Amino acid sequence: MCPRPPPPRPRPLTSPAAWAVSLPVRAYRLLLSPWVGHGCRYQPTCSAYALEALALHGAVKGSWLTARRIASCHPWGGQGYDPVPGADPDWDRDHRP
Repeated sequence: MCPRPPPPRPRPLTSPAAWAVSLPVRAYRLLLSPWVGHGCRYQPTCSAYALEALALHGAVKGSWLTARRIASCHPWGGQGYDPVPGADPDWDRDHRP
């Protein structure tokens, strides 16, 4: 039996612009998220998705991916596992064109 690899560590925000854009997301997670509840349609949550998208793709593309994800969060939108493009290569290979 092979040992499990350790969980991935969060990627640091290398771009100053991505760090600045992440501040409202971090504030939401700290101040509002505990009061809103845990009824997320997606895994990872939109705030975790936003931080990972900003870390992987930078401020502009990460913001675009985050906005697209938040816009799809409605009763007729998607649900389930939806990782940031590039974060899970196996899932990307099997599910993205």
